[in-house]
Amino acid sequence: MSATKKILGFGNPLLDISANVEQSVLDDWGVTLNNAILAEDKHQAKYAELAATHPVEYIAGGATLNSIRVAQWLLTHAEKGSCSSFIGCIGKDDFGTKMEEQLSTDGVTPLFMKVDDKPTGTCAVLVKDSERSLIANLAAAEKYSLDHFNSEAVQAAVGASEIFYMAGFPLTHEGGAGTVAAICKHAAAAKKTVCMNVSAPFICMVPPFRAALLEGLKTATYVFCNESEAEELAKQMEWTDCTDTKKIALKMAELPSDREGGLTAVVTQGSEATLIASAGKLTEYGVTGNPWTLAASDLVDTNGAGDAFVGGFLSQLAVGADEATCVKMGHFAAGTIIQNSGCTCPPITDKYAKALAA
Repeated sequence: MSATKKILGFGNPLLDISANVEQSVLDDWGVTLNNAILAEDKHQAKYAELAATHPVEYIAGGATLNSIRVAQWLLTHAEKGSCSSFIGCIGKDDFGTKMEEQLSTDGVTPLFMKVDDKPTGTCAVLVKDSERSLIANLAAAEKYSLDHFNSEAVQAAVGASEIFYMAGFPLTHEGGAGTVAAICKHAAAAKKTVCMNVSAPFICMVPPFRAALLEGLKTATYVFCNESEAEELAKQMEWTDCTDTKKIALKMAELPSDREGGLTAVVTQGSEATLIASAGKLTEYGVTGNPWTLAASDLVDTNGAGDAFVGGFLSQLAVGADEATCVKMGHFAAGTIIQNSGCTCPPITDKYAKALAA
């Protein structure tokens, strides 16, 4: 049996500040559920206010880091050892220390750039009726630089890794976009696997972000997104002939690619079938019974469900599993995470083990 492939993630490390809130809080922040935005000046004071007025949980997060932690959780359960690492930028503060300790506990090798002039990034996770709104304050995360990427320790991890995963969020700052481009260049030359994520509708809406995403996808093997992100991409690309998500998925797989096999698009749709499009072929994978069958009462928090799906998928890419197995493990991971608060990886006890074995 071939060795497990090492996974490297690059993204914006953020400490999630998660709270169950009322509609009035969403209105006060000026946000809607099932969306993610970057914090503006008007939001800065609201993070402390949220912690002062609501019970909150602090969880190591950020979209890419969530996926890497979930992938490692499943690989650890499968007794594959530590197979993952993560690069990003944090502040020299307590939040950064907690995040670094969490990664080490999870079996993920932390390769953080650390700065004095910015605090560790945070993300307000406002949860209502099991749905969530994310407001990211990047802070130190957007200070990441190519100097750190080119350091000996990071380059050793890059050289040893065969799978790279990046959410779309780092494309919003110079160091992030430059690092994504450098990873894609390395992976293309070494014929390694690149996975990217659209991550949020606004990535598609802002022309420079969209352009950087499309450039990265030229070397990517997989692009992940949910149905709302797919719809926004179709709108911005003026794909007027795409009248439903299935057609959008097929169109995404036709995006310009420098890879011989082209691009594979993976579109999740919540409880509806997951779509995978590649080379003009569309495959639908049902969610119910594959492996979870959940009632509304089972849902605690959908924050991190999409990230967890990617983590499950990556864990099986790392062991050379087929597409159906990758999707099933993605569904298992997402279904597990939404039964818990935040993107937390619970011990795989009897309930979870039964679903995992289904």
